[in-house]
Amino acid sequence: MTAVETISVLVVDDHPIVLEGVRQLVDATTWISLAGYARTGREAIAIAGETRPDVVLLDLRLPDMLGPEVVRGIRRSAPAARVVLFTAYADHAAVEPALAAGAVGVVVKDAALSDLVDVIRRVAAGEPLEDAHIRDESSERFVSELRRSGLTRREYDILRRISMGETNPEIAEALGLTRNTVKTYVQTALYKLGARNRIEALNRLGELGLL
Repeated sequence: MTAVETISVLVVDDHPIVLEGVRQLVDATTWISLAGYARTGREAIAIAGETRPDVVLLDLRLPDMLGPEVVRGIRRSAPAARVVLFTAYADHAAVEPALAAGAVGVVVKDAALSDLVDVIRRVAAGEPLEDAHIRDESSERFVSELRRSGLTRREYDILRRISMGETNPEIAEALGLTRNTVKTYVQTALYKLGARNRIEALNRLGELGLL
């Protein structure tokens, strides 16, 4: 890639916090340009056809279409675009069907911006993503740090969803819990981490390498 070449990226996600994070990445990286934002699958397919992006960062939770359907639609409207699944959970049930539909890899949303830049560069260059920066929650290090934090897997799961911008009602619906139960989990997690609020709790998880 020469200094004048740029990689255009289409971001497909309906969470403003994610869009803002990617905007900051684009602003800080001279060779990445923003092809556009889409908040639904239909918008993504239409914008991809109009802008022909090099890379598409695709959230798997969209309000109108399933991930595999969006991948197939983008491949029809912009055949050269390489779709990367951009999700909070690498083990999301829709990951395998979306990969089978033509997505080239997965990256978790809490990856560092530098890691995401590297993924975009590699995808645009046609490199494989087998070793992309995906959190391995079965690794000994992860399990050890989680144990050290004192959190249960459910408490961690809820805090991680909070870090992705989800609200208590959204978390409750996703996990099949009541809102009061989610609130109780959060309060217990804050106590275990010695945190006064959610921001301090997320900072603590970051220090432990869990976010």
